[in-house]
Amino acid sequence: MKRLAVLGHPVSHSRSPAMHNAALEALGLGAEWRYEAIDLEPAEFARRVRALPAEGFVGANVTIPHKEAALAIADEASDAATQIGAANTLSLGGDGIRADNTDATGLLAALPDPVAGRTALVLGAGGSARAAVWALAGRGAAVSVWNRTGARADELVRDLARARAGTIAEGRLTPVSADQARGGTYDLIVNCTAVGMGDEEPFGDLPLDPELLEAETVVVDLVYAGSPSSLVREARERNATAIDGLEVLVRQGAESFRIWTGMDPPLDVMREAARRGGQA
Repeated sequence: MKRLAVLGHPVSHSRSPAMHNAALEALGLGAEWRYEAIDLEPAEFARRVRALPAEGFVGANVTIPHKEAALAIADEASDAATQIGAANTLSLGGDGIRADNTDATGLLAALPDPVAGRTALVLGAGGSARAAVWALAGRGAAVSVWNRTGARADELVRDLARARAGTIAEGRLTPVSADQARGGTYDLIVNCTAVGMGDEEPFGDLPLDPELLEAETVVVDLVYAGSPSSLVREARERNATAIDGLEVLVRQGAESFRIWTGMDPPLDVMREAARRGGQA
């Protein structure tokens, strides 16, 4: 049995096991592969990951709060993971641990149109935000970054501008204050914070003016639950294009699946399983 897992803390809410196991079954791999969830506290992470290959694990997804630790433990890393400074996909084998980041490609795959020449606002400064900024700026978008702690937004911009040296035009990657973010108009807004996970009203905690959500605006909320988040619902009520976190999860998960198995998974099967939930 080839084993796969999602590693996080907490992780019981994850839809990844249901999603990946459904894809494995659909491709006739269910008898040979299995995907599960493992809750790891930060102090356990490095020791446990190094022990996984001996237990039959060949790969793992990594979620909050371990994405930076996943990169640090790797023997080899993709350019994307290295430049982003975080990894969400590990391949485990005799040659050691390889780190990849499919958060970036998953976000781009979920968007309806190319982002070159567009303006974007990324909310947050964690691992998912770093991947979003890296992906959007690298594809030619002008990206503004807001975080509740402004110093973290400054650090993110500084790090990624350095990592993307020569590929980001001057002035196309900028930290912004809450007032600047709230007063701006953007083609694309990506929420990488946890605001909305509890279905609370988002506009008290995020620097967004709901009146500026228009039909031409694309809103991506990485928060996912059993129903669309309040931000996604508000965007749809205002006729904006809204993409929820489950769609992004499906897209980044599909890329991880390809890395581990070498096969293209059925997106419709993954999407249905992710929306249905559970870990069967």
